[in-house]
Amino acid sequence: MFKMKLKGHLCKNSLTIMLVSLALLLVSPNILAQNTAAKNEQYKKRPTNAMASIAQGNPDEAIKNLEAYLSSFPNDAESHYCMAVAYAVKNEVSKALEYLKRAIAVGMPVERFIAGPRALLKNVSDSKEFQDFIKEKNTSLVHGPMLGDVTATKAKIWLRTANDSHITVTILEEGKAADQKFERTTSSSTDYTTVVQLTGLKPFTNYSYTVHVDGSELFKNGTFKTTKSKGQPLQLKIGFGGGAGYTPWFERMWDTLAIQSFDAFFLLGDNVYIDYPEVPEAQKYCYYRRQSRPEFRRFTPNVPIYAIWDDHDFTINDGEGGAAIDLPSWKRPVWNVFKNQWANPYYGGGKERPGCWFDFSMGDIDFIMLDCRYYRENPKEVSNPSMLGEYQKNWLKERLKTSTATFKVISSSVPWAKNTKPGSDDTWDGFPNEREEIFSFIEENKIEGVLLLSADRHRSDAWKIERENGYALYDLMSSKLTNIHTHILMEGSLFAYNKECSFGTLEFDTTAQDPTVTYVIKNIDNEEIHKMTIFKSQLDFTEEKVKNIKGRN
Repeated sequence: MFKMKLKGHLCKNSLTIMLVSLALLLVSPNILAQNTAAKNEQYKKRPTNAMASIAQGNPDEAIKNLEAYLSSFPNDAESHYCMAVAYAVKNEVSKALEYLKRAIAVGMPVERFIAGPRALLKNVSDSKEFQDFIKEKNTSLVHGPMLGDVTATKAKIWLRTANDSHITVTILEEGKAADQKFERTTSSSTDYTTVVQLTGLKPFTNYSYTVHVDGSELFKNGTFKTTKSKGQPLQLKIGFGGGAGYTPWFERMWDTLAIQSFDAFFLLGDNVYIDYPEVPEAQKYCYYRRQSRPEFRRFTPNVPIYAIWDDHDFTINDGEGGAAIDLPSWKRPVWNVFKNQWANPYYGGGKERPGCWFDFSMGDIDFIMLDCRYYRENPKEVSNPSMLGEYQKNWLKERLKTSTATFKVISSSVPWAKNTKPGSDDTWDGFPNEREEIFSFIEENKIEGVLLLSADRHRSDAWKIERENGYALYDLMSSKLTNIHTHILMEGSLFAYNKECSFGTLEFDTTAQDPTVTYVIKNIDNEEIHKMTIFKSQLDFTEEKVKNIKGRN
């Protein structure tokens, strides 16, 4: 791990990270060739399809397709990994070990073979040769740590271990000699993950932390900063984006994000891309390959991560779950897999009302994260379809009505604005009555300071939604973190960008007389593309303030 300074400063080795990532991209002819070939395909689908085929009992079909790809790209680590899994399922252990070593030789982290899917790799992982191979490698901490749910007084740290383990997280307040220890265990019941809860923290304070697994120190120099107390004005920098399909040559995006000094980062759906709701091994595989990437592991220990899902993480393209809690039967199992991957504040309404929605506060800013899939109805089958379901919609209204925050940020995994995807029911355009109900509720209750975030479209946009009976709503959208596939720019946006992978940044200043939020689009090379500032007075109902809006944006 790279040594980090305390929160609020750039990574000590941030320039090194960027240079190394760029150098690796430039000097590898195999990666460059794949990048060129992949312009006409989506790389992320190929190995996922192979893993699903293996899990569904067709390893020979997977091997045939993987061999064809390897004939053109012999150094593709992911294909070698999938070949190892396929031969493990066929119980051809020697052949599996051969591909395992090939994968590691071309850059595959050995933790991938610890993580699994364990049921598919069992014949290999149980072998003496494999045990001897990993004996000298320190693989007890398989994934993480990942920071999450940082408030004024608490924080969470997520991780995954190789076996049932005892975890100790030691934290140290900046400037203090005494430390605090927090302990948890991991087990197979949660896929060897745990979330360590850090409590009793001081507001707006720097902390460092160390992780021990079964008594051995396996991670150090983690840092975070607690937020200001609820309701307190502050300056805050949030990053967000979706569309993070696994693409080896774009995984350097996580290094770009690591040097932004974010106070938090929001993953707004299509975070890993799965598309196999009834194949849990494929779901886990997609999470494991991202969690094992060194770039991702450099990013997550020091920036709180918050995640909701969209169609490709929950079901299939443009898919929905429906109004029933446990129908289709795959919904709750997919939810359980999702919960094991993150350190969110909470997950929907818990076991009684599964989902991935949640809310939290940072100073005088409230964030409301929506689940746009679990209870979504099909607009082609229901006359007045709901995207959120009645329970979540009432929860949203209650959160908005009771909030006293300067800004209320509502995050959706799909665009709010009209015509971001013309002719499709997959955005809020497919749910116009429910969208209008939410917007009218904001106006009827004079709820000020509402900002909208969204993802799904493979580009970064800003949209202004004019309202007859209230202030204009801004939909700030970004969803091309690591995707190859790109969506065209649409007329009607304030501005948009789709040339390279990109992300959105929100810089809040609620200490100003007229609080502001500045939306910035940056690309994977850390180049600023577009920028706009929205004033709190633009999001008010007071008549004098509304008059002042003219001439802005």
